[in-house]
Amino acid sequence: MIELRHITKTFNRGEVNEVSALDDVSLTIEAGEFVVLVGANGSGKTTLLNVIAGAVLPSAGSVFLHGEDVTGLPEYKRSRWVARVFQDPLGGTAPELSILDNFRLAALRTRRKKLTIGVTEPFKASVREKIAGLGLGLEDKLHQPMGTLSGGQRQALTLLMSVMDHTDILLLDEPTAALDPKSAEVVMETAGRLIGQYNLTTLFITHNLRETQRFGNRLIQMARGSIARDLKGKEKKGLKLEEMYEWFG
Repeated sequence: MIELRHITKTFNRGEVNEVSALDDVSLTIEAGEFVVLVGANGSGKTTLLNVIAGAVLPSAGSVFLHGEDVTGLPEYKRSRWVARVFQDPLGGTAPELSILDNFRLAALRTRRKKLTIGVTEPFKASVREKIAGLGLGLEDKLHQPMGTLSGGQRQALTLLMSVMDHTDILLLDEPTAALDPKSAEVVMETAGRLIGQYNLTTLFITHNLRETQRFGNRLIQMARGSIARDLKGKEKKGLKLEEMYEWFG
């Protein structure tokens, strides 16, 4: 599903502020795996997601999705496979547009651009049904501006929009970091349900070690641009919080 071969990424090469963000990283993630990424700030987690999404092109190495070499493809050309939810709830939606219009834009992400998308009654009914499944009471507020919603509501809707159409890979870049604990719980419950429902291949960055324990079937720790630990199955399940705290000194 996802294969990274000897990925290196250096920012500002040859300058005084040169930064080696990824150092010869090779990684294979199978279809349906739910990978949790942890590591100190600057360890390379977000750069790794950016390389997979196409937001950052590697300095060296190759990226394969579904066995296809996409190393040189920009982000918008990878959107037929890859969806992403960011840390900032304001980042994944258009605040001045209604909930329905935001879902229309999400539908346009992977389809041929047709003016009828999002304005037909079947589309409205589909969006209403999907939103009702969140249990947030927003299904009858389709014309409410997205910007009037809470951060947790927006993140939950962003998750739903990200997987609504032909997505195989979901990248979660600290989606609960800016939320209160209750909203974070709603968002992660929503994420877990959608990931299971659609059998998504998922990479989830978090600094919350309890989330690290609870979610995913594989755990990767990044350190200084490299993979320091890669734990699966029973190894991950058996991890204690105290052990993980020790990783960070």
